[in-house]
Order: sequence, then C-alpha cells, then structure tokens
Amino acid sequence: MGSSSIRLWPDLRSDFPGINVIQRGFGGSRLDEVVRYTSRIVLPYTPTLIVLYAGENDLVEDRTPEQVFDAYKTFVRLVRDPLPQARIAFVSIKPSPSRWELVDKMRITNEMIRDFAATHPGLSFVDVFPMMIGPNGRPRSELFVSDSLHMNHNGYAIWRGMLLPIVSSAPTH
Repeated sequence: MGSSSIRLWPDLRSDFPGINVIQRGFGGSRLDEVVRYTSRIVLPYTPTLIVLYAGENDLVEDRTPEQVFDAYKTFVRLVRDPLPQARIAFVSIKPSPSRWELVDKMRITNEMIRDFAATHPGLSFVDVFPMMIGPNGRPRSELFVSDSLHMNHNGYAIWRGMLLPIVSSAPTH
C-alpha cells in the first residue's frame, strides 16, 4: 500500500513468490489519502500483513513530520481496530536525489515512526534509508531512474531483500 514507489514496483508479485500480493499503490498519494481509502482498498482483503510506503509526498506538499506521523498512527488504528492481528511494516521514507532538500524532515519522520513501531507489537519499521545512501552521504544515483525520484531494478532489489524476511514470515490464508 502506498505511493508510486509501490505502484511502479514492476516485479512485486514475482519478487515474493508464493505470497498473495495485492498491489495497492497510487501515484502521488499522501498518507492522509491512504487513510481515506483504507476501508475501500485495504480492509476488504483482510490482510495478515500490510507493507506501507507513504509520507514522502506529504513532506513535498509541506506537511510536517508530526502531521505525517499522526496520519501513520491513524492508519494503524484504522487497520488494527477491525483486524487486530494484522501486521504493518512501514518502509522508511527513502532518500531520493530529487528530494534531497527534504532529508531532515525525512529523517525526523522516519525516527518518529521507527520509535512508535518499536513499542507496539505487530508493527515494524523497515529502514531502507541507510542502504540507499552512498559513501558520499548522498542518495545512490544508480538506484533511480532518470527522474531521480522513482527507483529502478537496483533500488527495488534493496527493498526486496529487506522485506523478504518480513513478508516470508507472514501467515497466509
């Protein structure tokens, strides 16, 4: 679930063989929009695990890290109230070269969500950020397509590697 980074994942289903993957990303989405559509595009499937990538577009549109964090907590409540056993894995906001000016807000948002997830059973934080930073301390350009925002196969390979243990351990039904 989430923004274009989920929608554009070209091999999402084949990257997680044997898992019933439902790709529910929509381009440009903000976390508050994910919240708005949760009852329609998440809950009817009674997922056992939700992998969520959202928040980057919120920061681009001048929402604060606190507003993104509040939307995340609302999403968790909207899912966990009807589906208390559902696990939620939040993929950290990635460091995109084209949005590097937001890096401080990204780090603050990621830290708030990481700390919250660490204290709530069934929530996890998948920190892709450090793996996407090069030796120069900037985003690794070889992970992105020409727009310096969306990832290429190399970027998704990092995400797949970090998500595979979480997705593989999810109960299926």
